[in-house]
Amino acid sequence: MVRDALTYLYVPGDRPERFDKAAASGAGAIVLDLEDAVPLREKAVARSAAARWLHSRDPDSVPVWVRINSDENIIADLEAVIPAAPTGIWLPKCNGVSDLVALDEALSALEGDVPIPVSPLIETAAGLWNVREICTGPRVAFIQLGEVDLAADLGSRPGPDGSELLWARSRAATASAAAGIAPPLGPASPEIRDLAAFTRDTERIQRLGFEGRACIHPSQLEPVATVFAPSADDVEAARGLLDVFAAAQGAAVVGADGRLIDEAVARNARRVLARVR
Repeated sequence: MVRDALTYLYVPGDRPERFDKAAASGAGAIVLDLEDAVPLREKAVARSAAARWLHSRDPDSVPVWVRINSDENIIADLEAVIPAAPTGIWLPKCNGVSDLVALDEALSALEGDVPIPVSPLIETAAGLWNVREICTGPRVAFIQLGEVDLAADLGSRPGPDGSELLWARSRAATASAAAGIAPPLGPASPEIRDLAAFTRDTERIQRLGFEGRACIHPSQLEPVATVFAPSADDVEAARGLLDVFAAAQGAAVVGADGRLIDEAVARNARRVLARVR
């Protein structure tokens, strides 16, 4: 399964003057953030601004997700934005399936005929431990790691290469694949100046099986798109590989480069072409 967008750009919910700019930024999707980006005193302002803009937007334009609060503000957030039919909901600090069941019940009471998908953020040790079950929870389209909060909860101090979070990243990718949902979305990074370092980290998560990445600044969009969007050479190689595999009628066969082509290799080639479509 491949998601429609590769880049998801966060926009603070209390900055409505940025909503249109974000939608026109070239991001594959935007995320109206009602949680960490919004001071406590501005929560009500943010949810009202998000709801007004959602109601006024072109429903056929860029997908718009909303990151709600997971505390006492959750119901007020949902009551404000769900009638405006966002593309989906991001649930921060998801610790287990019970959080998703409660959200599912709240959404069912508010939404229209089309069920709204959910993306849980794994930001605690409890959530990471329960990630396999979270991936099978109601409405889950894909999961994410909130690595800053997760590292704080774990007492970890990630270095430049992020290797301290390798187990968490691998666990998220494995749990998603085992549950048959879309690959996890890459975590947001605070690195907005050293884009070479940001690109290297994005390449690492791409190799682990992540698909796309959340971005906190427009400068991050191009590196993410470059890493995850297949190149012309990737596409040509995938098509050629699948042609050889089809000619062999699905049997394992040795390609022109001397490498074995079997169903697992063909599956990866199909993923490349799916990202193009």
